[in-house]
Amino acid sequence: MSDKAQPIEIGKFGAVYGIKGWLKVHSYTDDPESIFQYKPLLMKSAGGIQEVIITDWKRHNKGFVAKVDGYDVREEVQALVGIELLVNPSSLPELEADFYWRDLVGCQVKTDKGYHLGVVTDLMETGSNDVLVVKANSNDAFGQKERLVPFIEEQVISNVDIAGQLITVNWEPDF
Repeated sequence: MSDKAQPIEIGKFGAVYGIKGWLKVHSYTDDPESIFQYKPLLMKSAGGIQEVIITDWKRHNKGFVAKVDGYDVREEVQALVGIELLVNPSSLPELEADFYWRDLVGCQVKTDKGYHLGVVTDLMETGSNDVLVVKANSNDAFGQKERLVPFIEEQVISNVDIAGQLITVNWEPDF
């Protein structure tokens, strides 16, 4: 199974809340409440990946607490603390743009003049714009190990070809 077909982490269970089997939920989604709308919602435990059913949830302070089907007391739900919450890629909403961040990881990055900068290993959200983390080639002529390239379409990012796994940038290799 390719990485793009693997379930995607969208949150995790936090600390136990109260004595009736509720626990905190940390959401990594843009709209934090949307974590409860994904079906099926999966959890990754030592036993593998399995479906989890949230029977009820509510806002609590700046986060959420939830009730999980089959877990009715504090001691039972304690086993879920720290468990990752996942969804299948097919459950993700349609995009206005052509790709998710995860689609960019693994893409080759070349300048519009043809210099091969390296491979995207990660992305960072900085507030003003997103940034590609590009691991440089081992034989990089400028001695770079890693480059941070701002993801500013048209100004820096000339083209993104997801199918061809290539991002073309207007960027100087010695920067």
